[in-house]
Amino acid sequence: MKSRYQFRIYPTPGQCQSLARLFGCVRVVWNDALALCKQSDKLPKNSELQKLCITQAKKTEDRAWLGQVSAIPLQQSVADLGVAFKNFFQSRSGKRKGKKVNPPRFKRRVNRQTARFTRGGFKVKAAKVYLAKIGEVKTKWSRPLPSEPSSVTVIKDCAGRYFLSFVVEVEPEIKPAKYPSIGIDLGLKAFASCSNGEKHHSPDYSRLYRKLKRCQRRLAKRERGSQRRERMRQRVAKLNAQIRDKRKDFLHKLSTKVVNENQVIALEDLNISGMIKNRRLARAISQAGWYEFRSLCEGKATKLNRDFRVINRWEPTSQICSECGYRWGKLDLSVRTIVCVNCGVEHDRDDNASVNIEQAGLKLKVGVGHTHDYKRMGSACKTSVEAVCGEPSTHREYVQLTLFDW
Repeated sequence: MKSRYQFRIYPTPGQCQSLARLFGCVRVVWNDALALCKQSDKLPKNSELQKLCITQAKKTEDRAWLGQVSAIPLQQSVADLGVAFKNFFQSRSGKRKGKKVNPPRFKRRVNRQTARFTRGGFKVKAAKVYLAKIGEVKTKWSRPLPSEPSSVTVIKDCAGRYFLSFVVEVEPEIKPAKYPSIGIDLGLKAFASCSNGEKHHSPDYSRLYRKLKRCQRRLAKRERGSQRRERMRQRVAKLNAQIRDKRKDFLHKLSTKVVNENQVIALEDLNISGMIKNRRLARAISQAGWYEFRSLCEGKATKLNRDFRVINRWEPTSQICSECGYRWGKLDLSVRTIVCVNCGVEHDRDDNASVNIEQAGLKLKVGVGHTHDYKRMGSACKTSVEAVCGEPSTHREYVQLTLFDW
């Protein structure tokens, strides 16, 4: 399997100018090729676009400076455009799974800049990495590369930081798991409630968000095109990078811990795009990073030969007692604890849901996506007004409305 290894680099001022020239050439080739594709009735081939936007463009006065940089990133820019169009067409026709992909757009100078080198355009050395027509760039090696990289992407983010992203071939590891399975319920009050009783809370971003809010107000008042606006834009980008790095560090550590310790990891398929339509919780849900955590767990589970399972989003994990299978119905979000009227066991809402998620995930192995007892789902088993709850007034009012709705 292929994996990415990213490292921070520190180019010299001269190398920064060369990288800026390279990013500009890659961006111009992408935009020229995209403009030709939009003007054509039929999508041109990559070879035709390379001939028009690179080979012939170098012979003109307006694009003669394309010859000052390596031709490999320019060719890869056209190839990436072809992949972008392919993903767009397959997404529209239904061949590509997942969310619909938008058509490729023109690149801007103020956005994230990238340039990709394939074999022959770079060479990995002891403490530095050689890039064609850039030179040897100082690299901060945080871990060794597992194999010889097939390509490397030079990245400059909006905060002005430079990175190298290597694509390497990684063999799946076989490590014994400490526990057989785990179910994880993702939420806002506690980011992850595990079926083993552990709760993991997200870091506190409040101080950084206050700074970001203040800087964004100042940025809105700066005159466009001025140096003061550019300095404030970089400050806003650095604050966003700090928040993003802090979140990514938390998600990486938590996903690594979960995958290393458990053989079967079960998560719930959350409808995040529908949940963020709630304007009161949209910001908190967007900042949590649920989907990124799921992607990290899935990728690391494949690498360590773990079994990653996602249960159906319609599974009533919060409506069923994890001890006896009794279904008490929907609960308001303000209800955090509940006592089952059938067995008398008091449950924490999130802990009970995580246990149900684990049981549902284990049932997926034999082709059954539900773990609750269907015999307990009849009208005789619906929650009565006398149901006992950790928050009696809120729960009783809600259950009374639910009964009449049913």
